[in-house]
Amino acid sequence: MPRSAICRRIVASETASVALGIPLGILLLSGTHERAHYAFVLASGAAALGRKVVLFATNAGCRALLADWSALDDAARDTRITANGVAGFAALRDAAIELDVRLIACEAGLRAEAIDPAGLLPQVAVAGVATFLEAVGNGQVISL
Repeated sequence: MPRSAICRRIVASETASVALGIPLGILLLSGTHERAHYAFVLASGAAALGRKVVLFATNAGCRALLADWSALDDAARDTRITANGVAGFAALRDAAIELDVRLIACEAGLRAEAIDPAGLLPQVAVAGVATFLEAVGNGQVISL
């Protein structure tokens, strides 16, 4: 292998290792199944790689943190995608919890959507955006 190819592999490996130390913040604004599902794809995938992950749901996105997530827009999509061999919403959410993804429901977002916090999963903390930003620090933030 030419030296330049070896150097490229080392740099790529070091870059990946550095990225693992950077927290990932996922800001879920949408209450659609598609976006909520992908938020948990990202959360569980990053956590499986060893990254610290914080998922902060606000407004309609808070529905994804309810024990009964059937209030997500197009929740029936879950049946269609699982029939095609794609991991379903519940499986991804369970994986994220098992991988210690920190789940936060926005206090103001819950009030704005008239969602009772009593319906949230027991692993969900209720807090504000300052808590989310502090948890992510200088990490990456993805909005869905």
